[in-house]
Amino acid sequence: MSVTEQPPEERTGRPDEIKAVPVRHPGRWVGAAVVLVIAASLIRSAVTNPNFQWSVVKQYLFDSRIITGAEHTLLMTVLAMIIGVTLGIVLAVMRQSPNPIVSGASWLYIWFFRGTPLLVQLIFWYAFASLYKQITIGVPFGGPALLSGDTNSIITLFMAALLGLGLNEGAYMAEIVRAGFLSVPEGQTEAAQSLGMSRIKIMRLVVLPQAMRVIIPPTGNETISMLKNTSLLSVITYVELTFAAEQIYAAQFNEVPLLIVISVWYLAMTSVLYVGQYFIERHYGRGFSRAQRATMKERWLGFGHGGGANP
Repeated sequence: MSVTEQPPEERTGRPDEIKAVPVRHPGRWVGAAVVLVIAASLIRSAVTNPNFQWSVVKQYLFDSRIITGAEHTLLMTVLAMIIGVTLGIVLAVMRQSPNPIVSGASWLYIWFFRGTPLLVQLIFWYAFASLYKQITIGVPFGGPALLSGDTNSIITLFMAALLGLGLNEGAYMAEIVRAGFLSVPEGQTEAAQSLGMSRIKIMRLVVLPQAMRVIIPPTGNETISMLKNTSLLSVITYVELTFAAEQIYAAQFNEVPLLIVISVWYLAMTSVLYVGQYFIERHYGRGFSRAQRATMKERWLGFGHGGGANP
């Protein structure tokens, strides 16, 4: 005689309960442990190495010359970005113009300033007086002069630095703003035209507000890059953060500690810009979905998975 075993659901009268077992990822914990060990080793090496001269770093971290250089760096960053953003909007509007001469002039400007190194442009403005002794504004082609002045008195060291950074930034901002314009559906422009709005009014009231979502993130990145690009001004002897540190370690022969000092200052200033950029993005991203806002927050806090599949 054989005994047939009944299925579990017939013995108990109900199917077995399904238990959810979480997927384990041992590789993640191993990777995290390796990263922590390497980070701890690097930190311990830097702290215990006497060649870093942390006492010198502490001595010069809030030195008056360093603070003055940081103030000049922030001032130059703000002014250069104002020029760059304003010029970028004008150039982007010109690129959208149906007039081939206007759009061509904008393309030529962007091509030139994006195609030549920023350092070369800074040195060019620094040496501009060697090309033109006088700067004259008047009727072209031999007409009367309205304003005239010595080049050295007009293009000072500060003005040369500002022109070099601002005009170069305008070319990059033009492409960013143009990308924002192209992200707005054409139906928005067509609807505004049907209401009899002028081209300038459409740009100001319809296109630009909607394009800000696309424009803001790369503009924040450009601002951070501008802050760091001001270090190139040390080549033309403009007193910003890097040049201030160079003056100190040239006299004291303690190069590494002063480089650490300016690195701390740059990290602090860029961190403030990161926070400001996050809140500006959140303000202009109010139309995003909850999932998109959560992704934005994760990206800024640094723990987002980027929407990819789990390993």
